[in-house]
Amino acid sequence: MAAASPLRNLEDGVLCSICLDYLRDPVTIDCGHVFCYHCIIKVCESARQPLHCSLCKTAFKKENIRHVWQMASLVENIWRMKVDEERQPREERQLEQRAEKLCGQHLEKLHYYCKDDQQILCVMCRESREHRHHAAVLLEKAAQPHRGKILNHLKVLKRDRDRIQNFQSMGEDEIQALLAKFQNHKQDIASVFEQGHQFLREREQYLLEWLDGMEQELTEGRNSRVTKGSEEVIRLGTLISELENKARQPALELLWIRFCCTTKGTPSVYPRKKFWIEKPVSPAIKKRAEEFSNKLLSLEKGLRGFHGKLMRDLEYKTSEIILNSQTANGYLSVSPDGKSMIFTGLWMNKHQHGQQFDPEPGVLGSKGFTWGKVYWEVKVDRLWWGAEEEEEAVKYRAETRGVFGSSYLGGFVGVTDGYRSPGYRDENEELEEEWSQENGIWPKFCLVGVARESVVRRGFLNFTPEEGFWTLQLSSAGVYAGTSPEPFQILSYCPRQIGIALDYDGGKVAFTNARTQEFIYEFSSSFSGRVFPFLWLNCMRSRLTLRP
Repeated sequence: MAAASPLRNLEDGVLCSICLDYLRDPVTIDCGHVFCYHCIIKVCESARQPLHCSLCKTAFKKENIRHVWQMASLVENIWRMKVDEERQPREERQLEQRAEKLCGQHLEKLHYYCKDDQQILCVMCRESREHRHHAAVLLEKAAQPHRGKILNHLKVLKRDRDRIQNFQSMGEDEIQALLAKFQNHKQDIASVFEQGHQFLREREQYLLEWLDGMEQELTEGRNSRVTKGSEEVIRLGTLISELENKARQPALELLWIRFCCTTKGTPSVYPRKKFWIEKPVSPAIKKRAEEFSNKLLSLEKGLRGFHGKLMRDLEYKTSEIILNSQTANGYLSVSPDGKSMIFTGLWMNKHQHGQQFDPEPGVLGSKGFTWGKVYWEVKVDRLWWGAEEEEEAVKYRAETRGVFGSSYLGGFVGVTDGYRSPGYRDENEELEEEWSQENGIWPKFCLVGVARESVVRRGFLNFTPEEGFWTLQLSSAGVYAGTSPEPFQILSYCPRQIGIALDYDGGKVAFTNARTQEFIYEFSSSFSGRVFPFLWLNCMRSRLTLRP
């Protein structure tokens, strides 16, 4: 029992500080510290000059390394003692370990716990004068409260562990289910797009075969026309040669031939036949080409609408917008729910607000954006706009497009001139135009788009991106983009419902026809600060409504 602690002390003295194992072939250096021979040689080979001891950092020389034979013998003896100790039966080692817990004063086993001094006592200590009158209990009884607390805490910890394991198991199940769902979604996406690609390839093949058939028919007709024309040219060439030969005959022979033909009733010596002529393109091919042109226009319109709807549904979040009445010009009346506004022509606000537009009849949305992709719509209602106007506009636009007049699906719609709304004018409309002209505002149109929060709100404004406005101008004359130095026309008709898609991070504002999903125009810019929806209206008997 007494040899256990000294043995450990001896072991600490015969360990190499480099390999942390028993010294093997021990050697000493200039400072007196001992190392394994192979360990110190490796240090000498890897370290730079001068060499330093790894324990005391004292410099030493390689040639001064000396073997310590006595230390080698001591290491061997200690190693043998360690082996003998490990060969002892397990029960004896446990007894020795328990025997080590003895009273330091009397070398007796510890049985009691003194509550007053909070000390562990043996029997002799318990009966001593110092602890005789103290409250002392057996160690097991004294440890019961602590053991109970540990067991209670252990129960809580086990319960928490079980809850965490259950939570992890449930979470893992949920994650696995969601991952499986994602895999199914991937397969669904691949299947849906493959079906879409197959459908488009079939339609493409159908149109190409239709076009190839018309090309073949037109080519065959051209070859037939060339053949017939060549034959007719040869026939006419032969007749011309005959007449040229006759023209070179003497006068007597010419008169004689003329006389014989007249008396005998023979055909004229100057035969004249109708020569062949045919139109280069048959009416049937022209009709089929016109039908193909209409099919192509329908395809372009459908794909453009599909492109706009797919981009909106997949990439943009539809945001519910309401108007901030405190920013509204005094001539505007905002509905109580903030979803629509009208131009009254009368100053409605009795109190001026610093956020208010004046004199421009504009208003901002109550919610601004500093990131993300959002979408909303603006419906334009005018009493003199009917459904037939938009139908006529679409019909007019289709008539002005040629067979090969299609543009890129995401590009601009072709601009046509000379179309105006079939609306009427009355006395109220004339008064409205006079009021607008008197106040220096262009008559009868509205603006929809977005604006920076920091835009100027006093005085007459330029609604351009340079001033912080990205808007479209809507009127009966069509749609204009608010650019500098002057707006330019995009459409010759005005859609009844405009979709606005803001991509703040991408620096884009796109406008579409919300009913047909056709692309209208896109601004590209770099946004800074908060950006708000913006409406502007100076036309009475009109209403702008936000959707949804």
